[in-house]
Amino acid sequence: MNLPLFPLNTVLFPGCVLDLQIFEARYLDMISRCMKQGSGFGVVCIVEGEEVGEAASHFAAIGCEALVRDFQQRPNGLLGIRVEGGRRFKVERARVLPDQLTIADVQWLEDHEERPLLGEHADLAALLSALAQHPLVEGLGMAGLPNGQLQLANQLAYLLPLEPGQKLQLLQLDDPEQRLSQLQSMVEQLQGDAS
Repeated sequence: MNLPLFPLNTVLFPGCVLDLQIFEARYLDMISRCMKQGSGFGVVCIVEGEEVGEAASHFAAIGCEALVRDFQQRPNGLLGIRVEGGRRFKVERARVLPDQLTIADVQWLEDHEERPLLGEHADLAALLSALAQHPLVEGLGMAGLPNGQLQLANQLAYLLPLEPGQKLQLLQLDDPEQRLSQLQSMVEQLQGDAS
């Protein structure tokens, strides 16, 4: 499967919402094509390089499909889009086109079925509920109780102030229970650093 890539300094997770401002010709063209075809593009985290200008020289091999959910002209004249994370994927091969847009052959990764939250997830669910009160998170429209382990893991991994490398570790894990237990350790570490 061929997928245009949008390398960013962020990690997108399935079901999570990201607002982007588009101004480079390659990405305006890409968004236009995606909207006409009703398809998405891939968000991959930059490991080396910049978001703007030449194509990033090195990015993560695991990414998340981005589906355009809304768009509007911003007061500054740029195109603003809101995307929602779709399926996870692994980049098999990538090439940079003459306009500096990166196109990749990707393999879709299977996600586990949604499983109900357990008692042991109560602290993480409470943490997500607290994060949902933040005005920036409220603005994304991601508030509301998660309906299972996968949704809880994805939303927390996305919203917590973790290093990109930590977020990528979480995105690579197929099992939501593993993601949640890894998140629990990361949260404890964050709390330890803060005290």
